[in-house]
Amino acid sequence: MISRRSVLATGLVLGAGAFMPGARAQAPLKVAGIHASPVENAWNSRLHEALQAAAADGAIEYTFSEGVSGTDYPRAMREYAEQGNKLIVGESYAVEREARQVAADYPDTAFLMGSSGESAGDNFGVFGTWNHDGAYLAGMLAGTMTKSNIVGSVGAIPIPEVNMLINAFAEGVKAVNPDAKHLVSFIGTFFDPPKAREAGLAQIDAGADILFGERIGTADAAKERGIKSVGSLLDYTPRYPETVFANAMWYFRPILDAAVADVAAGKPVGKVYTAYGLMKDGGSDIVYVKGVASAEAETAMEAKRAEIKAGTFEVPIMMEEPK
Repeated sequence: MISRRSVLATGLVLGAGAFMPGARAQAPLKVAGIHASPVENAWNSRLHEALQAAAADGAIEYTFSEGVSGTDYPRAMREYAEQGNKLIVGESYAVEREARQVAADYPDTAFLMGSSGESAGDNFGVFGTWNHDGAYLAGMLAGTMTKSNIVGSVGAIPIPEVNMLINAFAEGVKAVNPDAKHLVSFIGTFFDPPKAREAGLAQIDAGADILFGERIGTADAAKERGIKSVGSLLDYTPRYPETVFANAMWYFRPILDAAVADVAAGKPVGKVYTAYGLMKDGGSDIVYVKGVASAEAETAMEAKRAEIKAGTFEVPIMMEEPK
């Protein structure tokens, strides 16, 4: 077995829609998702929810596997290609060379992979998770709120995309509070909430009174110790209403829609789709609870947000491992 769970999601409305004016003339595109972590994991949940929504809209027919190990990943890619899926969505961070070899072996199948590398050929497209704009804005709020003048970030692994996100948060803090200290911890894996919680507790013991949770589990530490936290990728505030006051959001649907449109039109997908996930194009944003930070801090943050959306300010892209 590739994973512990595999289901088929389709747009059931197609049966009735086929007899309605303007109904989709062609069958939905067969798309497979391969998730290295459980789909409950923050990053994978963004992909999974977008794929499910596209299936519900009738745009695609979606199957997926989750919890796929690095050793099994190339095999999963080959199996889905052999099954006739036209687009395979996943991540190649731990299997860059192997994933690219699979794509070369199946030139008629399109691959859209989260990757730190470049696209390859006509059928291996890549994207990065660039919600650094929202992280910078959340950092601006956090920098005005810290009482200890120490904030912390808990990340997965120091790959470029994770580094960029944590560095952006730190730069946002620095923009409003140059004297604040920034603690950074990496848990060495993409999904281990208890380990992220432990890392967060260690930072709190070291004086941090606001945590940026690049990984699930960080907010548990903040909640336990009664401090504030920032979430990443999705909105954690409903789950932690008294703890998570801001979230650096990322939406995969614009990236997915662009790739699906290219495949459906017979266009090459061997390109970088990252830009569709930027704030100025609607692929990321900040959501926050108003009134937690000061009115002055919120006004300054919103002004910077408007500049980012207008393209007049660019958050620094710093992919080196944070010190």
